[in-house]
Parts: sequence; structure tokens; C-alpha cells
Amino acid sequence: MRVISGTARRIVLKTAEGMVTRPTTDRIKETLFNMISQYLCGGSFLDLFAGSGAIGIEALSRGAAEAVFVENHAKAAECIRENLKRTSLSEKAEILIQDVHDALASLGGLKKFDYVFLDPPYRCNMEKPVLLELKKYELLNPDALIIAEASIDTDISFAEEYGYRIIKEKRYKTNKHIFLEFIEN
Repeated sequence: MRVISGTARRIVLKTAEGMVTRPTTDRIKETLFNMISQYLCGGSFLDLFAGSGAIGIEALSRGAAEAVFVENHAKAAECIRENLKRTSLSEKAEILIQDVHDALASLGGLKKFDYVFLDPPYRCNMEKPVLLELKKYELLNPDALIIAEASIDTDISFAEEYGYRIIKEKRYKTNKHIFLEFIEN
């Protein structure tokens, strides 16, 4: 796994051993960033369930001004720290080693984000509570883009009743990216 483009292009990233993380493949990551990279410049990025940090690091490499990485597993968080050092992007990053729900509560009132990437464990129904908490803690800037990576069979049809609009869905073999925007009431 490597950084695809930007200031840290071609730098190989470390991943935690075992089943702690499920890294997004380089091919899927490249497809994702080809869709959003022209909008990243100067934006703030929130990487939830960050794993190795590859998605947030790619965003920083491509011009995001800052990124917050939320990862509950200490070994995975240490990989993020090492990967940020390898890519010389540590100064633009903050790592929160805590549960996503606690992290979102602690960020409320302190930060707002232009981009949120959430890649929870598949089939654990974490998308609903995270979308509710992003709204509850007012963590989204106007026109923020939320991208959820989920298993191919994940149903996110509830999003509209929670105040979000599904903009696009990009399907791959076993998973998909769902692009959402918050509709202010």
C-alpha cells in the first residue's frame, strides 16, 4: 500500500499486522481520490475508523490543510503515527486514539470538517449513529462531503430521514463508496 499522488507520492505505508484493519486497496483509493481530489485543497479532513491512516494521508498529500484520524486500536494508531512521519505530514495531523463516538463528542464545538471519511467494520450498522453524531455535534462545514465505505449490501436509505442526501454511490466487487451531503434544516 502506498500514497498514490501529491507531495508524498509513492511512499509505502505500513499497516498493522493481523485483522485489526482492513486497508482500502490502492486501486479503490485511486478511484475515490480521482473523484474528489480537485476539491481537497485547503480543506479539513476527518478520517474515522482510520486503520493505517492511508485515506487521510492521501488527502493531506493531495492538498488538504489538516486531517484528524480517529482510531480505537493502539497498534493501528501507532501505524498512523509512523506513516505520518514517513510522509512528513505529521504537522498537519492529529490522532485521536479513542472510540469514534467519544472522539466525535470531544471534537464537537472545537472543529468542523469539509470532508469526512468513515470506514467502519462491515455489517456492524455503525453508519447510522455516526451520521447522527456528525449532525448532533455540528462537525460539518457547509457543503461538507461525507464518504462512507461499506459492504456492497449495506443499506443507507435511512440517510434522508437523518438530514443527508445521497449524491452518488460507486460500487466495486465487494464494497462501495456512498457520497453524502448534509442538508441543513
